[in-house]
Amino acid sequence: MRHVRASELPVRTRGTVKIRKLLPEPLPGLDLERLVLTPGARMTGVPHAPGSREYLACERGVVELFVAGERFLLDTGDLVVFRGDQRHAYHNPGRDEAIAYSVIAFVPIAA
Repeated sequence: MRHVRASELPVRTRGTVKIRKLLPEPLPGLDLERLVLTPGARMTGVPHAPGSREYLACERGVVELFVAGERFLLDTGDLVVFRGDQRHAYHNPGRDEAIAYSVIAFVPIAA
């Protein structure tokens, strides 16, 4: 058993979006992140390997997701599942901070 404090988890910033890892160590084939988007924040996602899947869940506020030319407006509790190898971007069009969770399931690499 292990108690990991939030301050121990890696955090990085891309523009005005704060991204915190939710796992204290790598888990093969899976990435979990918490995104905090200030009002008006935008971030371009990085396409992943073909076959990967990405899940974006909106915990609070409103998050606008653009994937391969399509637009999704996520309210609190909404989820979008998409191919992770596509171009994608995130935006907070609201007046309040938005929090979302990103789960990326990577395709296994053949040996």
